[in-house]
Amino acid sequence: MRTTLDLPQKLLAEAMRIGRFKTKTAAIVDALENVVRKYKLSELKKYSGKVHMDIDLDVLRDSGK
Repeated sequence: MRTTLDLPQKLLAEAMRIGRFKTKTAAIVDALENVVRKYKLSELKKYSGKVHMDIDLDVLRDSGK
């Protein structure tokens, strides 16, 4: 999808240099992926310690034999 953006040139150049991206598109896609990943991780952290499953690891290990 083509989109016109007004981005700070110095910021984009720095991101491309640090990330070793060859194109502006690659730098922007990576930034968007990181935003989504960060959000999803923060959502998962809400469930930390709240999910309880009775799993017997010894049974799981033996079932592969």
